[in-house]
Amino acid sequence: MGINSNRVEHFSSPEAQAAAAAPTPAGPESTIVSVRVSANAMQMPPLELHRVCLPPPRTTVQKLRHRLSEIFFPDDPLHRFKDQTWFRKLVLGLQFFFPVFQWAPDYSLKLLKSDVVSGLTIASLAIPQGISYAKLANLPPIIGLYSSFVPPLIYSVLGSSRHLAVGPVSIASLVMGTMLSETVSYTEEPILYLKLAFTATFFAGVFQASLGFLRLGFVIDFLSKATLVGFMAGAAVIVSLQQLKGLLGIVHFTSKMQLIPVLSSVFHHMDEWSWQTIVMGVGFLVFLLTTRQISLRKPKLFWISAAAPLASVVLSTLLVVCLKSKVPGIKTIGHLPKGLNPPSSNMLYFSGPHLALAIKTGIITGILSLTEGIAVGRTFAALKNYQVDGNKEMMAIGLMNMAGSCSSCYVTTGSFSRSAVNYNAGAQTVVSNVIMAASVLVTLLFLMPLFYYTPNLILAAIIITAVIGLIDYQAAIKLWKVDKLDFLACLCSFLGVLFISVPLGLAIAVGVSVFKILLHVTRPNTAVLGNIPGTQIYQNLTRYRDAVRVPSFLIIAVEAPIYFANSTYLHERILRWIREEEEWLASNNRSNLKCVILDMTAVTAIDTSGIDTINELRKMLDKRSLKLVLANPVGSVMEKLHQANVLESFGLEGVYLTVGEAVADISSAWKAQP
Repeated sequence: MGINSNRVEHFSSPEAQAAAAAPTPAGPESTIVSVRVSANAMQMPPLELHRVCLPPPRTTVQKLRHRLSEIFFPDDPLHRFKDQTWFRKLVLGLQFFFPVFQWAPDYSLKLLKSDVVSGLTIASLAIPQGISYAKLANLPPIIGLYSSFVPPLIYSVLGSSRHLAVGPVSIASLVMGTMLSETVSYTEEPILYLKLAFTATFFAGVFQASLGFLRLGFVIDFLSKATLVGFMAGAAVIVSLQQLKGLLGIVHFTSKMQLIPVLSSVFHHMDEWSWQTIVMGVGFLVFLLTTRQISLRKPKLFWISAAAPLASVVLSTLLVVCLKSKVPGIKTIGHLPKGLNPPSSNMLYFSGPHLALAIKTGIITGILSLTEGIAVGRTFAALKNYQVDGNKEMMAIGLMNMAGSCSSCYVTTGSFSRSAVNYNAGAQTVVSNVIMAASVLVTLLFLMPLFYYTPNLILAAIIITAVIGLIDYQAAIKLWKVDKLDFLACLCSFLGVLFISVPLGLAIAVGVSVFKILLHVTRPNTAVLGNIPGTQIYQNLTRYRDAVRVPSFLIIAVEAPIYFANSTYLHERILRWIREEEEWLASNNRSNLKCVILDMTAVTAIDTSGIDTINELRKMLDKRSLKLVLANPVGSVMEKLHQANVLESFGLEGVYLTVGEAVADISSAWKAQP
């Protein structure tokens, strides 16, 4: 290809000039795109065209290693070990696997005072919540206290969050209770049910720890915020309605977790309603909700809502003791055994017809509890400007649950309500979890008989107060305003939990989220660009009213990777853009279309189907006397186009660094033609 007299070769560096002077090699490693300057020297200074280069050559092994590193090690966890002595590497290794070695050397009495206050504060909330959430999971109440003792101690050694308060949480408790009770009755087969709960906890821990060890945390990203908003709202409604059993004093109540069966059970057993239970239950519920509102409006008074559950337990127990002869219809917790967690490794269920149920329950509760724990930890870490390692958290929570399953605990994670109280109480380190565990230990050893007369209604009131905060209607309104598909996922999750079941509702919501991803991948955005007058900037014509069409050019931006899943769509959509442009030019008596420029700035990857699409487009446009030009392909795309021998067919005037350079150079070439 010759060079016109008014178009001269130009390189921006001496090395480039030397490369220009040298004969161009014919091998596959030759430079694909020559660099020219085009302009009328009498009218304006020459426009510098920049070289579009291939990325540095790398072997397949090097590419694979780089890709795997980006997938599994985006944070480069080993960077701190570089240029260190062996002793220093050993210390850093201990700190990496056991964060306790990182903060313990600098621990002081001042920090201890803050942690003691916060630890005692969250213990006052954790004890009644632990008993309540165990009931929510259809487990003996004592299991909730066991789960508030061992797991926090393990997390204090392995966890990287300073403010995460560990223990049972409502969502995991609800899902476990729902999934297990659908197959096994906790009243008719309590031992088998308990075995499955411990086994599900073990598999939840294995799954969580495996995600952290293999650095596969992106798996939990499929639970989008929209999905969780709807899921938690639906679960909160179902959980609240289920607590009507305790608030109304109903003895025979459905074990199902759907809206219609629950409401039907409430009104079909009106003869079992106890007015004494209703009066006391509603009274304490109003008290708990009032303290919650006070703390929400005045965060400095957080201690009011934190202390309210334990105060309610104490007060309601005293009322039942004093009035037990006058209110015999109020059901109480009954006997709770004293003592430390008994071992439960012999109760793990690794064979039998219900093993699949335990594994499925463990994985689903594991994902939900892991999502909540990491989200809560990162939230409070951001407020205090420190970083929480997601993979460490997954391993810590996983190992915590594995150990818990062997010590009579069920699924635990970081609780948002307790962590918020922990943060507001001034916690400085995870020692607050140790203080909380010590308080639970004292309760287990000495205070268990005091819970004998604690009424079930107070547990129901505590659960309703805790889960009502999961209904985030403002987030749902925001989803509607910002993204209708996200709102659809949220709504499907909400309705699925209410009317079908908790796990299926979650599955439907995840399915909608995956569908959204597929929709974006298979139907990516494309747009026609125009020039902002007086600049070299090209933007969407429909978005920027100042942008104008460039005569004889159609500039199309593709805003996604080009894969087998979208290559056919892009082929058809680009041809449609060309047809619509030609019709518009004809109807407005404009000059004919001569060149189509594909702006590939946002095309981050391409596969063989995408390459075939580009090649077919070029051939089709050649037959119609239209020139196809590529602008700013990224390195990996450029490399694949080169390896597929596609760039050779584009020639010197087929690939440019920017749209502006492509328009200027091609326009000057047209002007130079006789």
